[in-house]
Amino acid sequence: MIDTLDLQFLLAIKEHGSLVGAARFLNVTPSAVTQRLQQLEARLDIHLIDRTARRLHFTDEGELLCRKGQTLLEQHKALLEEVMQQHGKLVGTLKINAPFGFGRKYLTAIITQFHRLYPQVEVLLKLSEQPLLEEQDRFDLVLHIGELYNSNLIVHAIAPNQRFICAAPALIEHYGMPSSPQDLLNFPAIALQENNEDTTLWCFEQKSKKQTIRVIPSLSSNDGDVVCSWAKSGLGIIMRSQWDVADALSQGHLIRLLPEWTLPEAPVVALTHRRKGMPERVHAFMSLLKQQFSPQPPWQRR
Repeated sequence: MIDTLDLQFLLAIKEHGSLVGAARFLNVTPSAVTQRLQQLEARLDIHLIDRTARRLHFTDEGELLCRKGQTLLEQHKALLEEVMQQHGKLVGTLKINAPFGFGRKYLTAIITQFHRLYPQVEVLLKLSEQPLLEEQDRFDLVLHIGELYNSNLIVHAIAPNQRFICAAPALIEHYGMPSSPQDLLNFPAIALQENNEDTTLWCFEQKSKKQTIRVIPSLSSNDGDVVCSWAKSGLGIIMRSQWDVADALSQGHLIRLLPEWTLPEAPVVALTHRRKGMPERVHAFMSLLKQQFSPQPPWQRR
């Protein structure tokens, strides 16, 4: 009477909001979608969708099919996954959200390795400027760097990560080497806008002493690569994560300023919805992730 393919078809229309959008998603013509919908309604002898020139509206029966159908599809998928896992195979979809720069530099290689180990797991990686502001329920795992504000997600430590103040050799030659945080106010500054943090307030600590300064950036961006490029060109000082500037420091493109002062750390963590009962594919990816950054992350091996 109705099968999983019919339910998936209806949910595609629901999700994309139009027959044309569903056709594009399903890679068929709009007329093919219209014809299939008509055949489904005729087979059930139930009107599912009211269609006008401008919009479509699901009837009560159509809404019920979508709502209950979504649950049935999830149960069907979970059953198949459980059967496959009893034979030692990982299946299903693993949805990951991570920051742009860290995702490009480190996660792509780890996911490549994971895919070779578990080819039947579909991996969806979304890189975002602000992963924590995304719809978190859509993801199995969220990678976060830095302080965590008001999250009800479970935190899994992945790797330590410090923050450094850096500048190009040419900039230091022009302004001189600073001896205290207050000296940094004499330098042009560059700010990275991320995670809704106050990125112009720099808090330093040295033993029992603390100093806080407010920089006024002459350049700002939401892209870490852009910010580092400006800094290497001598346009200003930056505060960046060690993972991001380790290569530039080892190659001499940037120099760390005030190494005797520390900034708040920005550990790399993975966030999940629960600690127990996670799907095996999430466990497997977390294990591989921790393995890649243990006993030392690559930015601390240089």
